[in-house]
Amino acid sequence: YWAEGFWQIALVMVLYSFFWNASLPQFEVITFTYLKHRVSRYAQIRLWGSVGFIVTVVVLGGLIDWRGAEVVLPAVLSIFVAIWLSSMLVRDPDPEPHPPAQQSLGAILRRPAIVGFFLAVFLMQASHGPYYAFYSIYMTDHGYSETLVGQLWALGVLAEVALFVVMHRLLDRYGARRVLVASLALAAVRWLLIGQYADSLLMLGLAQLLHAATFGTFHAAGIHLVHHYFRGRHQGRGQALYSSVSFGAGGAVGSLVSGYVWQGLGAQWTFFAAAGIAAVGALVAWRMIDREHDF
Repeated sequence: YWAEGFWQIALVMVLYSFFWNASLPQFEVITFTYLKHRVSRYAQIRLWGSVGFIVTVVVLGGLIDWRGAEVVLPAVLSIFVAIWLSSMLVRDPDPEPHPPAQQSLGAILRRPAIVGFFLAVFLMQASHGPYYAFYSIYMTDHGYSETLVGQLWALGVLAEVALFVVMHRLLDRYGARRVLVASLALAAVRWLLIGQYADSLLMLGLAQLLHAATFGTFHAAGIHLVHHYFRGRHQGRGQALYSSVSFGAGGAVGSLVSGYVWQGLGAQWTFFAAAGIAAVGALVAWRMIDREHDF
């Protein structure tokens, strides 16, 4: 609308990301405060965000077809106003007595398990770089229509919603560490499928169903581990660090590097490299994260 050129658009994105990502971790803390000792139920709340995403894509897509791209700005502004108004309805949770933190934030971050956790989540999101940056281009280059590409994206989110419904059972049965390791291993399988079987709609559909693991189980387990590692006054900072290191730094580095790999080695090897990164992340999580979170 008003931003023209790379740097103006970049400034808009920086400002948006700054304020959006500042609020999300704090809302996670509020959610866990309400849940108290039922933290495995987090996914049943988070799934409504995915439902909202699906509804928005369907409705906004119809509006764009009807009135054109000029409806995007008022629609997005309306959504943000609705988010702000709904947040006013969330009352402050009753404060819980927290014992004074026994360790400083720096001491917590130096623990090998914490280092391993943040390295694993960074690698997971870095492996998503070629997917988020180039998946649609990759699909259209292989002859798939834009409508079908959109349906493949939607299939992934639907799988994520279904997974969130039963996520609390997986966490209760297998523990956050095992779920996180499995998520990373399945991410490696997903990127291999996309890289190797781009001409097979069946395999691509299977790869999209694995979005339930590469985002759904991964995020729920990650949030669960942060809640246990960072207690009391450190919890807000822990959630912010998780978001920044994984979705922020990991996503940015993965997207940037995948662009160079894509240009130098091609699409297939870019997804193969992403699979290798996810596999390394699975190994890091398996070896470094405390086994106490297996149960």
